[in-house]
Amino acid sequence: MPTLASATVGARLWLLIEYSGPWPTRIEDGTLPGPIAELVRRARERGIRPQLIRRPGRRTQTRTREQGLRVLAGYAAGEHPWLAGGVVAGPDDLDLDALVAGVVPESCILEDEPVFLVCTHAKRNACCARIGLPLARGLAEIMPDRVWETSHVGGDRYAANLVCLPHGIFYGSMSQAAAIAAANAYRSGEVILDRFRGRAGIPEPLQAVEHFARAHTGERTLGGVAVESARTDGDVTEAIVRIGGVRFQVVVEPSVFQAPCGTVCAETITTYRLVSLDRLAPVRYATPALT
Repeated sequence: MPTLASATVGARLWLLIEYSGPWPTRIEDGTLPGPIAELVRRARERGIRPQLIRRPGRRTQTRTREQGLRVLAGYAAGEHPWLAGGVVAGPDDLDLDALVAGVVPESCILEDEPVFLVCTHAKRNACCARIGLPLARGLAEIMPDRVWETSHVGGDRYAANLVCLPHGIFYGSMSQAAAIAAANAYRSGEVILDRFRGRAGIPEPLQAVEHFARAHTGERTLGGVAVESARTDGDVTEAIVRIGGVRFQVVVEPSVFQAPCGTVCAETITTYRLVSLDRLAPVRYATPALT
């Protein structure tokens, strides 16, 4: 199953809230403890994506009200994303408007290491727990304190899903070996295309553009591909991409993929195919002679 261009589009800002109690099917349904439900509500009002997180394997240990709530705020937009963590007394102690403005909230401190989220939200999809739980535990053994189980991230069909923050890099259909490779690459400032879903917060056609540009050139660095301009005509998206000092014109269009189970599931998946990819000649500006 193709995974490209499937990262969650509406996730440029993140709020991770530690909660080891039972997760409802939808975290916005209001059944969580009051302070957590209020944080979720405030985050959604501001276009911030809230996620529940817990350490792999833990189910009953939850901070008391006196201890406060552990949170991680993530700004995944642009070239300089960041992640900041802290323990807050309650919703009023976390300035979410600062996060929206791209500023670290006063109650948080910048993290100097990336964080890896593995979706294990069984009430949303049993496969996420069945495949995600052992993946999260195995990854946590290698990278202690940097791995969290998380609630639904989108794309259940791609379980197990791995999200690398602060950039919001998504991977799907992960095995233990693939997850270790992806996490190690991210810690080195790179992506790998094997099972790469894309970067969250970017329109899917532009995720596809980046994927095909990377596949063509072999560029792996996180910031190595820059989409300078793009336009859409019907279903076709055309973009100008810069990689180093070279520009490419990349054209993509939707393509329907039939699920492997075919008519049994009667499911088709929309992905993207490459229409064309052309290297552009450098523009040379001539200075008119003075007379």
